[in-house]
Amino acid sequence: MSRRSLFLTLLFALSAIALVVILVSHPQTSFEAALRGLKIWWEVVFPSTLPFIVLSEILMGVGVVHFAGVLLEPLMRPLFNVPGTGGFVLTMGFASGYPVAAKLTTRLREQGSVTQAEGERLVSFTTTGDPLFVIGAVAIGFFHSEQIGVVLAFSHYVSAVLIGLMYRFYAPYAPLSKPLEKNRLPLPLRALQAMHRARLRDRRPFGRLMGEAVQSALHTLLMIGGFIIVFSVLIQLFATINLTRFLSSLLAVLLGPLGLPPALSNGIIAGLFEVTLGAQAASEVPASVPMIWQAAIASAVISWGGLSVHAQVASILGQTDLRVAPYLLARAIHAALSAALTFLAWEPLTASSWFRGSSVPVFLPSTSGIPVMGWWDTLLHSGLIAVVILAALALLSLLVRLASRHQTH
Repeated sequence: MSRRSLFLTLLFALSAIALVVILVSHPQTSFEAALRGLKIWWEVVFPSTLPFIVLSEILMGVGVVHFAGVLLEPLMRPLFNVPGTGGFVLTMGFASGYPVAAKLTTRLREQGSVTQAEGERLVSFTTTGDPLFVIGAVAIGFFHSEQIGVVLAFSHYVSAVLIGLMYRFYAPYAPLSKPLEKNRLPLPLRALQAMHRARLRDRRPFGRLMGEAVQSALHTLLMIGGFIIVFSVLIQLFATINLTRFLSSLLAVLLGPLGLPPALSNGIIAGLFEVTLGAQAASEVPASVPMIWQAAIASAVISWGGLSVHAQVASILGQTDLRVAPYLLARAIHAALSAALTFLAWEPLTASSWFRGSSVPVFLPSTSGIPVMGWWDTLLHSGLIAVVILAALALLSLLVRLASRHQTH
């Protein structure tokens, strides 16, 4: 047994004992925090994530993923060094938020549609917040500003695409997935042919497919709910013993020379653990803090995702041979890139007259303190976003293919 292994075992054991002692000594605080985490999961995460996981499982069963794979292969392979099926993960991940992309990537890896390196590339840049959370909950719910929503969405998704372009060089000599069979049929017909063949190989009746999709979604969501409750309790306990205040003060001293307003250090520490609390803390600083700094920290927190999301992703990826380290590195780079893009895009986007005007609150009040939409509105809006993203990717893929044909001739 190595000394490092023994040290880590002792560290984890002592940390667990300390947490148990704190938990027992603050039972009321722990109970209220657990209820708050349960309410967030039931009112926000469950209704917004369940339909997407169920529908994505059904779409994979009927062969739509293979249809998208053939259609998007000319775009995804040269840009991101992943097969065309990654376009489906990109669409669902951008539209429905974390950790749906990790779930879909795991399913593709289990089916053998992506290699280990391709799966690690894919989950690293497709795990993002959904537009309803970025624009609705954070920008309008917390900052009460549509202009900030545009800036946050721009910096968050553009930096995610940049991560994908960077990660195409990750593990450059790793094996690639099997290339698609080419024939003389037009690309859309080949995509339909691949979808039909995939459906024939699956062979499950629709009733069984639907039941297994719901069962898989519920299993994943119960795991997500457990992590949300645990981290809700941990964050509240850390605040109770003043650990959060100590870390915020230490961070303010370290980052003060870089020009960071000390009031934002609390948002960074909260966002390190949980994305919603971090974004909310960034919006509640004194009015003397420049709005551009608040938006930059909120953007970094959204792109980082929080240890709660990382634990969920790690649990999902643990079902396969996909490693978590590349994903964590991508989240750190994503946070830095999105903060930098916020500073770069602030003046051009906020100065545009197209985004001027008063904000209209579109979110319903919630007893959890987190602004949420009705489940039907969430499904409808996220579904439309997914369709738009998939259609845009398909159009770009066709244009790339036509351009390559023209150069060949």
